[in-house]
Amino acid sequence: MGDDHGRAAAAVFDALGAEYERAFAGSPARHASLRRLMDELPPHGRVLDVGSGTGRPTAWTLAEAGHTVLGVDVSRVMVELAVRQVPNASFVCADIRELDLEEGGFDAVCAYFSLLQMPRDDQARMLRRFGRLLAPGGVLVVGTVPLDVEDASVVFMGQEMRVSSFDAASFTETVTAAGFTVLWERGDLFTPAHGAAVPEPELFLLCRRA
Repeated sequence: MGDDHGRAAAAVFDALGAEYERAFAGSPARHASLRRLMDELPPHGRVLDVGSGTGRPTAWTLAEAGHTVLGVDVSRVMVELAVRQVPNASFVCADIRELDLEEGGFDAVCAYFSLLQMPRDDQARMLRRFGRLLAPGGVLVVGTVPLDVEDASVVFMGQEMRVSSFDAASFTETVTAAGFTVLWERGDLFTPAHGAAVPEPELFLLCRRA
């Protein structure tokens, strides 16, 4: 793993496993963003799913619709679950910051909450890289928790982890500065299906490579 952030994220999601899917897979805004993405994809589109988790709902939904999906996740446990749950997609356990991928090789990139475990500078660099990985006219769908925090220590589903994020306006500015045009956005409050969970903000953007 590339750094302490990557190793820490892997440890957290190894521990959570399928519990994470049960808590977060029902987000209405996330499903709305997936439907919007599917409207933009060509038939048999090539999709990179960054932070693919257990494979559900993102990789499963896209693969069932006939798209070719490559999921990448730092968690070995998550990748093992995804391989079992979504056999018609491909998954690799790796840090996306270190993975060698073909520029222009994808019609879409999905990054649902996977940037939160990276420092802000890495998030901005990854957004620029996503643009290079997309074919001309390709689309990015990205989900985040829009809070102004930098390397903050939080307890997430009982696991200690460090996160960084931007407020909604700053995140949108970071995405557009990386070379994207925002086509659609949705902000919402979602209460995860987990213990003493409280409503938390979500922001989803669907963008086209400019």
